[in-house]
Amino acid sequence: EEPVLLAELKPGRPQRYDWKSSCETWSVAFSPDGAWFAWSQGHCVVKLIPWPLGETELCKTSERKSRGSKAETRGCGAAKEKTLECGQIVWGLAFSAWPAAEDGDTDPACAVGLPCLVLATGLNDGQIKVWEVQTGHLLFSLLGHQDVVRDLSFAPNGSPILVSASRDKTLRVWDLSRDGRQVQVLSGHVQWVYCCSISPDCSMLCSAAGEKSALLWSMRSYTLIRRLEGHQSSVVSCDFSPDSALLVTASYDACVIMWDPYTGEQLRTLRHVPLHSALDSSSEIHTSSLRSVCFSPEGLYLATVADDRLLRIWALELRSPVAFAPMTNGLCCMYFPHGGFIATGTRDGHVQFWTAPRVLSSLKHLCRRALRTFLTTYQVLALPIPRKLKEFLTYRTF
Repeated sequence: EEPVLLAELKPGRPQRYDWKSSCETWSVAFSPDGAWFAWSQGHCVVKLIPWPLGETELCKTSERKSRGSKAETRGCGAAKEKTLECGQIVWGLAFSAWPAAEDGDTDPACAVGLPCLVLATGLNDGQIKVWEVQTGHLLFSLLGHQDVVRDLSFAPNGSPILVSASRDKTLRVWDLSRDGRQVQVLSGHVQWVYCCSISPDCSMLCSAAGEKSALLWSMRSYTLIRRLEGHQSSVVSCDFSPDSALLVTASYDACVIMWDPYTGEQLRTLRHVPLHSALDSSSEIHTSSLRSVCFSPEGLYLATVADDRLLRIWALELRSPVAFAPMTNGLCCMYFPHGGFIATGTRDGHVQFWTAPRVLSSLKHLCRRALRTFLTTYQVLALPIPRKLKEFLTYRTF
């Protein structure tokens, strides 16, 4: 099935033409539990929206517009939208659960001993501002980067470790449990760092910069493991599979490369061939330079956004896309944590929600994912099992 446009969000503020207004939606994010959605809607603000949208709102004709108020009641009962005034253009967003204080917390959202949800925002001036979602209060301003903070990634295991990627050519590691203390600076890139992604098992970090190689780091020792070389142009996006067994990188060379992060082996290349029938015949856009790639929650699909004005959905074991959707000026994409649809951000500040294939994972895939969650490729290869089973468990049966 082709993706269907379910809903579209548009900035409520009029566009201005000075650089501070910057209306691009460079980042969208769902909270890990799927209860909140955040988008950098331009104009130096982030909109926080309680999720899900009402069933009657998730339709083509629905259109939600931000009106600039600090909090607005919408959809989910008494849940309120929030506008975070960041004071600078927002580039990166990342959610994480914040552990409640043991000695009691004055914040009602944490008083019952439940984790509080936080949102980190990467800004144009190099700051990272961390907000408490329920209240909209600013918790930390992290200082250290000397240029735009382009991307952010929290450790998926719920630990308060945050990694930031910046145009100052570094990655920085922060510990929010220690008042946002900077733990490490990772240097190795010679160009702007566009993207960072921590593996679900929290053992590895991948970073992509304006270079032909991506870098893979150890999250235990914060040292460089290897360079992943194979692209012909700048690598701009990366993502790990849910079991950490696969890594995908997207590049301006119009290709996605699928890697085994443990061995550095290239497993597959997905080439973005122009789909001329989906393009306006008067358009001069012939490039498929990629902007973003992400895995689906069950690990059987990929989504990509490219400059040829298409959202593509790929099945893990096929070399051609299984679905297309026409979109204009796409910059980023992200799956809903429970699957079923994809959010995309555009250069004009809009967010669009698209249907995505729903799949019932086979027992074989569920077993593979369960095993690969705690076994490395080398550990699988050392098991006393048939060769074909090893190939399946290491994703070499494509």
